Amino acid sequence: MPTHPTPDGRPRPHHRMIDRVSTILDRAARSRNGVTLTEFARELDAPMSSIQGLVNGLVATGYLDEHDRRYTLGPAPFLLTRLAGRPTVTTVTHEDLEALHAETGMTAVLAIVVGSDLYYVDYASHDPRYAYLAEGFVRRSPIRTSTGWVLLAAMENRDLWAQIAALPPGDAELVERFLQALPRIQSERLAAAPNASTEADGVSVAVVENGRTVAAVGIMGSHAEVGERKDELIEVLGRHRLGWRSRG
Repeated sequence: MPTHPTPDGRPRPHHRMIDRVSTILDRAARSRNGVTLTEFARELDAPMSSIQGLVNGLVATGYLDEHDRRYTLGPAPFLLTRLAGRPTVTTVTHEDLEALHAETGMTAVLAIVVGSDLYYVDYASHDPRYAYLAEGFVRRSPIRTSTGWVLLAAMENRDLWAQIAALPPGDAELVERFLQALPRIQSERLAAAPNASTEADGVSVAVVENGRTVAAVGIMGSHAEVGERKDELIEVLGRHRLGWRSRG
């Protein structure tokens, strides 16, 4: 896992217990039938005796629920989100994505970055690949999607450099192209057909709430279709973005 710099530029150190708690919660959230203590220990490559205390504490504080010795995500994470009053995105709805899909006939996605990973958290598409990515909350590399380029460009420099430094050497050519496009993406809050993925391409724009980029909306399709319709897709997203801004 990459580290994120502190305000003075030094990388933030990981803490083993926090990393373990984060992994436990992530694993529980992804499970439909619950996770056993043995499975947690195997995931963390740690003795059950040390994991048991963490799991007991998380159950006691409502972060995990236990039924028949299987653990699922408890109510505490949802309560914290409600208490904070900060849903992931408030200005772009599923109906907005459906409207983009209906108008263009192409896949529309809503993406966020959590840590060093990109997730599609909503979509409108007839393509089962995007259903799999969004409904399974599958991690993706931000450097390999047009939505990721928009979200990377919106980061503070110290966080952006940390993200780039953590990428594998095989992404060096993508990083170079991203850095060349960075000033334009930051100015326009838009990435158009960056050819970041071998599977598909897209045109994506930032979703801005209270002056801060919180997500990105992308229209995705084959390289050929996106390249041919790039100007049209830019216009469509720009028009719809005006409506999202009016809600912010």
